[in-house]
Amino acid sequence: MLVVTKFGGSSLSCATQFAKVKKIVESDAKRKIVVVSALGKRDSSDTKITDLLYILHAHIKYGVPYDDIWNMIYDRFVEIQTELNITCEIEEDLKIIKDELNPSISLDYLVSRGEYLTARLMSSYLGYQFVDAKNLICFSYDGKIDYKMTEKKVRLAFSEYGIMVVPGFYGAYPNGSVKLFSRGGSDVTGSILAMCLNVSLYENWTDVSGILAADPKIIDQPRAIKEITYAELRELSYMGANVLHEETVFPVQSLNIPINLKNTNIPEDPGTIIKNDCADVSSNVTGIAGRKDFVAFTISKNHMSNEIGLLRKALTIFEKYNVSVEHIPSGIDSFSVVVAKDTVEKCQYDIITELKQALGADVTLDSDIALVAVVGRNMAKKSGICGTIFSTLGEKKISVKLLAQGPSELNIIIGISVSDYETALKALYETLMR
Repeated sequence: MLVVTKFGGSSLSCATQFAKVKKIVESDAKRKIVVVSALGKRDSSDTKITDLLYILHAHIKYGVPYDDIWNMIYDRFVEIQTELNITCEIEEDLKIIKDELNPSISLDYLVSRGEYLTARLMSSYLGYQFVDAKNLICFSYDGKIDYKMTEKKVRLAFSEYGIMVVPGFYGAYPNGSVKLFSRGGSDVTGSILAMCLNVSLYENWTDVSGILAADPKIIDQPRAIKEITYAELRELSYMGANVLHEETVFPVQSLNIPINLKNTNIPEDPGTIIKNDCADVSSNVTGIAGRKDFVAFTISKNHMSNEIGLLRKALTIFEKYNVSVEHIPSGIDSFSVVVAKDTVEKCQYDIITELKQALGADVTLDSDIALVAVVGRNMAKKSGICGTIFSTLGEKKISVKLLAQGPSELNIIIGISVSDYETALKALYETLMR
């Protein structure tokens, strides 16, 4: 049995959090591979190390004095080393980085130093071997991960060391230069290591006890989800539930390695288990999420259903403007193309003009669309969910502008006015999940 354990920035913000991490790792001998993010915020007024490094790079690039920024970074790492009496040459590592600060320094390299330095501290603190991610995570020059080479290097490192701490968020091109993942990419690093070693569990530790069934900024104390499938998580994440980096699930899903999201500050909480198949049938609905600021282009034309290729012509126009299509609800003589508002802000009237010319159809634009997703693997086994949704929204006098449901019946998407968004979320949560 082997576990990959990843700790987010909130779990690594100060000496106190480092001590919590050590206690967690040492409580289970299966936790042999530890992945760390860069130091996070100590409180709401603090700044993440990653953000400071981005600022530092901008100062260097544009010739702005940066001593204060550098000193903030330096002090954070030395403070943790001093408080915990960690025997790590972190000041020497910091000196090397400072000597490299110049206007031509790589952004990816500089920003990756947050994870690098955090892993250096943590490896010494735990007594684990430090293994640099640039020697494990291999990118090809097109920016894609070379999984075959990565797996070879990960397996070789683990066979050599047995226990190791790896910085998240970056890897390297074949020439050795550092390549960052997108923000939140330390989750992906852990997932890749879990896949390469085919572990029994991938733990992801943060500052919440798993995935919540709704946005806590809107719903007061939403319940935690005990179990969720990878497919459900993808639906909720896509609709705005910010839980894991969206690319995290793919490496482990292929091998059905479960992910356990847990709380570093309350380690006894069970958290949320994510896997391919879940046995929990205690609730028809797993979670509710949503996003604002969509627009809908509605194309109307008599006898549209008899005209072959009309939809293809319309989608070709959106493709021309590099616009991703979210949903396409349709009727007999009309269909709507729903897209994110920010993707068409500069070209929406050009798109309307081209749609009219290419299709010979009427085109209208609704710029007041919010989407709410009701997600649940058990909904397919329960009749009346749609009826409950409509009656709940009707009681609140909320008009439904569009409705979409996939063939798997995993989710129901409702389009409403942006002004009704929070009211709708609250009402649906109270009705479907309390």
